[in-house]
Amino acid sequence: MTRGVLLGPQRHHQIVDKAADMLGIDGQIAAVTAGWQERESEDQELCAALGNRAVNLMLHARAETAFREDPELFAAHRAKQDRLRQLQDLYRLRLASHLKAARRVQQAQAPRDLIESELEEAVQAIRLLDAHHVVKTQHIQKDFDRKVKPLERPAVVKQLKEIEAILAGCAGVAIAGGHVAVLYNRLRLFDLGPRLADLPIIAWSAGAMVVTSRIVLFHDSPPQGRGNAEVLEGGLGLFPGVVPLPHARRRLNLQDPGRITVFARRFAPATCVALDERCFIHFEGPRWSAGANTFQLRTDGHLVALH
Repeated sequence: MTRGVLLGPQRHHQIVDKAADMLGIDGQIAAVTAGWQERESEDQELCAALGNRAVNLMLHARAETAFREDPELFAAHRAKQDRLRQLQDLYRLRLASHLKAARRVQQAQAPRDLIESELEEAVQAIRLLDAHHVVKTQHIQKDFDRKVKPLERPAVVKQLKEIEAILAGCAGVAIAGGHVAVLYNRLRLFDLGPRLADLPIIAWSAGAMVVTSRIVLFHDSPPQGRGNAEVLEGGLGLFPGVVPLPHARRRLNLQDPGRITVFARRFAPATCVALDERCFIHFEGPRWSAGANTFQLRTDGHLVALH
């Protein structure tokens, strides 16, 4: 089983060095900053935090190079991403009505036992929709793999050989945040999930999200209006059983027990963990523990410390 530490944001309070110590990483660390996109190489601060022993895999730049060398791959990848975006839009339409129904049930005037029963049915409908969406995204991804065969194309093979050579000399991996969809797509393009599984992993923010079994996007008060948490895709599945929530205190209304209840019950039995600054989850195979001031969103609407 993969060993790792999932962290909260690292911009202002970096603890990646402590995570490396927890995992006993002694040697070079492969860095993944693809979520930063064009700023991928601006990793000096990260390298310093890791004791100047990081080697950047440059996944975003490598993908761009492969796309330039193989226009057919680029066109197919863009068409796949367009189809995923269209699917996401349709899923959001259905999700909005499901979540609205659950909230209206919570606010209804009726005996508590009746509300509880109907709320469970409403939440189950959301779970089924989320699961359906993940299956649909997997179908699109697998159809792309079957038709395009990216791992057999010379432009990708060349980059992958270089990536594997770097990984062979590394004792661990650090996956930074940034644009979560871009980060996930670059990791998936080079099929890095199974290639990283045997190395201890440090991941934070969007990086922590993509290594779990479901990538959950969330923001209760986004700039464009009231937001609904949504599943993007299935993730790499390296750290199952948790839903990491970076910047939880800024992005979620943790003073609303009703919203916490629906959120936590929706993703159960996975544990929804608020990963704010200085927070972490430490995995040793299937077992995990949490750091001080790391909180869980409980199905009864409360926020409780895991440590």
